[in-house]
Amino acid sequence: MGIALFRHNQTAYESAMSMLEDTGRAAVIHPTGTGKSFIGFKLCADFPNKTVCWLSPSEYIFRTQLENWRTACKAIDKTKEDSDNLANIRFFTYARLMLMQADELEKIRPDYIVLDEFHRCGAKMWGQGVQRLLTQYPDASVLGLSATNIRYLDGQRDMADELLDGNIASEMTLGDAIVRGILNPPKYILSTYSCQKELERYRDRVKNAKSKAVRAEADQYLEALRRALEKANGLDEVFRKHMENQSGKYLVFCANYEHMQEMIAKVPEWFAKVDSEPHVYSIYSEDAQAEDEFTRFKADESEHLKLLFCIDMLNEGIHVDDVSGVILLRPTISPIIYKQQIGRALSTGKKQGENPVIFDVVMNIENLYSIGTVEEEMQAAVRYYRDRGESEHIVNEHFHITDEVQDCMRLFRKLNETLGASWELMYRAAEQYYRIHGNLDVPKRYVTEDGLSLGQWLDTQRKIRAGKVKGNLMESQIERLDALGMRWQSKSDENWERHFAAAQAYYREHGNLLVNVRDGKYEGVDLGKWLAQLRTYKKSGIRENYLTPERIQSMEGIGMVWDVPDYLWEQNYHAAVRYHREHGDLDVPYYYVNSDGVKLGVWIANIRFARRNEGTGRAELTKEQTARLDELGMIWENRNNAIWERSYAEACRYQKKYGNLNIPVAYVTEDGCHLGRWIRKQKNTWNTGLSKERRKKLEAIGIK
Repeated sequence: MGIALFRHNQTAYESAMSMLEDTGRAAVIHPTGTGKSFIGFKLCADFPNKTVCWLSPSEYIFRTQLENWRTACKAIDKTKEDSDNLANIRFFTYARLMLMQADELEKIRPDYIVLDEFHRCGAKMWGQGVQRLLTQYPDASVLGLSATNIRYLDGQRDMADELLDGNIASEMTLGDAIVRGILNPPKYILSTYSCQKELERYRDRVKNAKSKAVRAEADQYLEALRRALEKANGLDEVFRKHMENQSGKYLVFCANYEHMQEMIAKVPEWFAKVDSEPHVYSIYSEDAQAEDEFTRFKADESEHLKLLFCIDMLNEGIHVDDVSGVILLRPTISPIIYKQQIGRALSTGKKQGENPVIFDVVMNIENLYSIGTVEEEMQAAVRYYRDRGESEHIVNEHFHITDEVQDCMRLFRKLNETLGASWELMYRAAEQYYRIHGNLDVPKRYVTEDGLSLGQWLDTQRKIRAGKVKGNLMESQIERLDALGMRWQSKSDENWERHFAAAQAYYREHGNLLVNVRDGKYEGVDLGKWLAQLRTYKKSGIRENYLTPERIQSMEGIGMVWDVPDYLWEQNYHAAVRYHREHGDLDVPYYYVNSDGVKLGVWIANIRFARRNEGTGRAELTKEQTARLDELGMIWENRNNAIWERSYAEACRYQKKYGNLNIPVAYVTEDGCHLGRWIRKQKNTWNTGLSKERRKKLEAIGIK
């Protein structure tokens, strides 16, 4: 393949190939927009006779990456319609791999395995599929590609360690990429559209302040803040002033579908000064039309402003070359998602001066400064190159941040400091309670003799520290409450921690979380009942404050199965596949239990029962499940009936060959049928156990 990678990717490619040759494992950890997928495609192109199993979170991500590769190849050699079809790639999504059977895995036979976005392999079920593949092909070389190796919401797990033995061939932070000029520094605009909501919240806090002196001083700052907000530019003016490319393409990241619809409704209000008729597109992963909508957005070359509202589809893997900027409307996000989203506007290969614009328009004041992490990475990179005497690598030391709400932020901070004076009053009440009771286990509705809602105040301090509500709680204040024995976890959080600890212990002991509701207590808690409740919460969407996304990930990290029937069916089916491979059939004795403890005989009997009772309201098999069992030669009739019919067929063959059935009781056929014993049993049960139909069939071959 004649295509030349960018210098940073070529260096990473050579390092990865050397590491693969030495250890068989290599990770490339480069930020979004640097073209790391090209490193994987380069491997495929350089070894056309080797089979490469390419795994990715979605088929759409892979097809988009492959399209970008082919476009780059065609730019090198315009005489070819398709510079390289990379026919040696066997592509699967992680979800598809998870469900593949052993015989399907046997057909892959990869020489190389590429794990795209390999941090995603930490998910419980996806990870199991990957481990099965790696176990089956221990000699295949494995290349991992991702913008991060850390799962921030999953106990800071390092997937480079878990999957690739810590073999990192090349690592680069977003800040490092900007410093080196691989990615152009953005023009970063800080603003907000919810200051008015913040003002209302502070007005309520001032009104409820217990001290008259505090209320008087806070009122002064509140009035100054109101006037400052009136003078501050609205978002319509912010976009007009900073959208230099008014016919450009901008990605708008939202929190969820409802939030996205709410933000789309704001388009006429926010963007009228840029374009009175902007072209608006929207995509989200559950939308069947998302791919067509994304294609139309990419192809739009009109003179109008182009806005693509999205939820999660563009967080990783997919890149749009000519994006002019991004607009961040999602209030609180993980470091991974934050960097992925701003990285959508940054891409390798842009000319100097083509600096994208990032509008950080979050929904609350406290979350305005996420960009600080990228600035810290840049400063660390600058120090690194200077300390090593390699200052020639430093292309950008800073990027410009425009703070459109600087004055308002200063007044908000002053107001917070003033209202903090009332914190002392409540703390003294807490001290008094501690002196009397020896603890701060204050009932939530407890009110002091002076009318102070101490219980509610302590609960608020817990929520502020946990980030569940807005507010400021300094370390010195935390230490003072700690001295009084402050319990920072709520009853709900303590309940979670106690049950989760029991679930972890159960998983370590049993290797699963398939706990029966009737199993009683484990580690002092009703674990089976609790797990059943979690499944109900997950399925119905209720109790989101209790079963948060972070907790869902934690549960999946210790083997939580949300749909137990489907999981158990797959587990039993895999046991059936193994039995068929060993015995050539599914004629499983009822009491048969395999080496893994799977009661396969009972399951087969239950499957037959379910098939016979279709349409009665009982649990039924899907068409896919029926077809998969048919492929294994499933005998749907009762096992005893099947045995009788096979024995009868053996008797017919014997009678046809020898002209009689005068055989010893101990006679066994070549196929292992105890024919002599069977014939004796038919005679002994002639009047007590045989149906009229069977007696007629036996008489037809001379048995009476």
